[in-house]
Amino acid sequence: MIPFFVARIPADYFVRRQNNPSHHYIKRPNLRYLYLIFKNLVGIIFILAGMAMLFLPGQGIITIFIGIMLMNFPGKRILTLRIVRKEKVFRAINWMRTKVQQPPLQLPATKQIQGFKSAMVDPTEEE
Repeated sequence: MIPFFVARIPADYFVRRQNNPSHHYIKRPNLRYLYLIFKNLVGIIFILAGMAMLFLPGQGIITIFIGIMLMNFPGKRILTLRIVRKEKVFRAINWMRTKVQQPPLQLPATKQIQGFKSAMVDPTEEE
């Protein structure tokens, strides 16, 4: 299941200015809430399974990454970007994407700001 979810991540997910999730939502409020609850529960299950895979055979970090991407909470984008910036995780994700004929993920440019390596920089800005 992990390669299925990894392949569904848009290649430009991390370089987009803003995500517009409104096109994903169901128009009826009751069904939308059920959808969000179900999606977040599946995300929690993936996170718990990924934690178990850290000690058992499996791709624990990538499973945790997918679980976080399925959930809705403030700071999700920054957390997922931090995870995907790890060289081994990034290579593993792009390897899976290559296997299913998907383009590799694109990451935004970074620069060192007061010791924080994970600051995002708009590539269109001139310095």
